[in-house]
Formats: sequence, C-alpha cells, structure tokens
Amino acid sequence: MAHPYHHAVSSARRWGGVPADYQHVHDWFDATKAHLPDFRHRALRHHAEGIFLAEDVFGVTLTNSDGRVVPVRWVGEQHVREDLGRIPTAADWLRELTPRSWMGAVAERLSETLDVRATP
Repeated sequence: MAHPYHHAVSSARRWGGVPADYQHVHDWFDATKAHLPDFRHRALRHHAEGIFLAEDVFGVTLTNSDGRVVPVRWVGEQHVREDLGRIPTAADWLRELTPRSWMGAVAERLSETLDVRATP
C-alpha cells in the first residue's frame, strides 16, 4: 500500500464504517515516514511489538461509524500484512542492522564529566 488512506479504505471494506474510522491508526503506523521517507521507516512500528503498542496508544478497540467494535490489533495486523506480507518481530528488523562502532561505544562515565569537587 502506498498511503495510509488506502489502508483505511481496506479497513472499511473489511469491517464496515468509513475510512475515517480507521485513518488515525494507519496514520500512526506510517508517521515514521517523517523521519525516514523510504521503506526503512517501517522498522520502527511495522512489527508485532508495534501492533501491541498501537493498542496502548488507541485502546484495545475502536467503534466504527456503523457501530461495530473492531480490535485495534486487527487494524494494525492488517496494515503490516498489507505492507510486508507478514508480521515480523522487532528482532527480525534489528537482526538486519549493520553494527557500527558507535553503537556499542562505552559512554563517558558521569563522574568524569562532572566536577565532583563542586558542592551544592
């Protein structure tokens, strides 16, 4: 799918109501395009953990304009499957990262950055 609106149209066909009933959920899944406007944005929310996070953000269910109660998880699963063909885990995405030296660098010790002689 190219746009969250098309996902919302698909949701309305599947569970009734109108696309606007689902638009906010699909917009949330694709909001990460603002940071990385290619397919890699999906690594941030297009996985099983992202689907469960959507429940935390939007609630367990939504009620569409036809009065039907639809689990938000179903909407998230639909979005991810339409984009990827399956629901990966966050680990599936993370395994594909190429490790870089800065990713595992030892952080400066806080005591080395503070003047420990200073007293409040």
